[in-house]
Amino acid sequence: MTDSKPLWQWSASEISAATRAGTISASDATEAAIARMNEVNPDLNAVVENLADEARAEASALDASSAPKGALHGVPVTIKINVDQKGHATSNGVPAFKDIIAPEDAPLVRNLKDAGAIIIGRTNTPEFSFRADTDNPLYGRTYNPWGRHLSAGGSSGGAGSAVMAGIGALAHGNDIGGSLRFPASANGAVTVKPGLGRVPAWNPSQKAERGFLAQSMSVQGLIARTASDLHLSMPSLITPDARDPFHVPLPWRGAAIDGPIRVAVTREDFGFGLHGDVATALDNAASALSNAGYAVEEVDPPLARETGEVGYRALLGEVQALMGPDIRAHGSDEVNAIFDAYYAEFPPFEGTQQLEMIAKRTHYAREWSLFLEDYPLILTPFLLAPFFTAGRDTEGPEGVREVLGKAHWSFIMNFTGLPAGNIPTHIARLASGPQPIGVQIAGRRWREDLIVDAMQAIEKEIPPVCGALWDR
Repeated sequence: MTDSKPLWQWSASEISAATRAGTISASDATEAAIARMNEVNPDLNAVVENLADEARAEASALDASSAPKGALHGVPVTIKINVDQKGHATSNGVPAFKDIIAPEDAPLVRNLKDAGAIIIGRTNTPEFSFRADTDNPLYGRTYNPWGRHLSAGGSSGGAGSAVMAGIGALAHGNDIGGSLRFPASANGAVTVKPGLGRVPAWNPSQKAERGFLAQSMSVQGLIARTASDLHLSMPSLITPDARDPFHVPLPWRGAAIDGPIRVAVTREDFGFGLHGDVATALDNAASALSNAGYAVEEVDPPLARETGEVGYRALLGEVQALMGPDIRAHGSDEVNAIFDAYYAEFPPFEGTQQLEMIAKRTHYAREWSLFLEDYPLILTPFLLAPFFTAGRDTEGPEGVREVLGKAHWSFIMNFTGLPAGNIPTHIARLASGPQPIGVQIAGRRWREDLIVDAMQAIEKEIPPVCGALWDR
């Protein structure tokens, strides 16, 4: 029951129901989240810009209104520092960008505010938001609430750490190669990476349009503690905004599928081996889905390794050409060394070959779409081993291989533009300390709702891990 636990532990769904009913005020929810932020953030460094004063003013205005503003009325949220929020710096973790002040809100910030969400702070990201670990020379390292034996993930590491520590019920993040799902997996959170065009995106502060693959692979989303909170919040996030001309204005809910939904389960390890605790997490998820009435079968999807490798090499080809000069000029020695290791592990395509691989993206997406006709959902590992330690990607090619080489299942979904969720289904008891193990559920284009339904079904059998985290 909500009245038996602290308000900062309430889910977004519980807060929304209570504020809309008038049982608690938006100010009550906001003050609880701010107090929790002040208590735990000094140790975690998840929120790097405290917006308590603005949040209190917004909450007071909501409390003075005659009716609830929207589905997220009074729900405390955080925003990642690589997205525009009017009057605040969009630094992206780079000291040279610390004075880039947003002239207007990005679409997702506007949509969250319009739904009644209260922004309590802005969360940390690595330099250029291009690492699976969160540290930068501007704000420093973000830590995982499970302990310092684990990276907080990236690039939305501040978001994942914050939401699992109770700093807001929802956290905004984004994902070009796994930046929602890495921190969800690291911290034990739940997320769904939306498919291409699902959430309107644009930064009013930007001086030029992003590259084609950046536009095609990067998406905006939310990190939560329960799948139910994604069903509550994502319909507001996908509200159309004319500033994104390629946004697809479809409703959150799609058509029902007749009969049991078929789920393909794969254990493909791309030659790295599947760690026992990851296999356990996969087994737990498959069993929970089967018990919930899903038709679960072990089937390998098509061209998996090739799709992931081509996708990441093509992305790095674009990054090297378009972002490379900024990274060299404004990035730290550490991040430049990491990019050198990226390029060694995934050699970027160049010239005509780069254009050919971008064209071939349609081939891979078609093959996956055909597979999803038979299997609307695919259950995969996320990482093939338990989560890595902080700074692992700074340890040369071997470190990058552990961090990104074992993440093919992540890259595949960005390159093909498919939605993919991440949910913890096991807590590993390792010598270094306990850690949640997340699995990935991908699905048909435009069917994020099916993925979240499946994650809800899993949660009925495997409770969210936030309780175990807070008990520690």
